[in-house]
Amino acid sequence: MPLIDVSIAEGRTPEQLRDLIDGLHRVAESTVDAAPENITVIVREVPHHLWARTNTTIAERN
Repeated sequence: MPLIDVSIAEGRTPEQLRDLIDGLHRVAESTVDAAPENITVIVREVPHHLWARTNTTIAERN
C-alpha cells in the first residue's frame, strides 16, 4: 500500500497537480506492482513564504 506524500511550492494549476498525481500513481503501479486501489497520493502545496533553501524563502527570492 504505497503512500506517496509530495510537498511542492504553491502556484501550479489544478491541471498540473492532477497530472502530477496521475504520473505518481502510474509509476507506483509499474515499478512496485501496487494495485491501483491501494495507492494513496497526497500533494501538499506550501506557500512561498514557508519554503526556504539556503536560508532564503521562495518569496524572498522572487
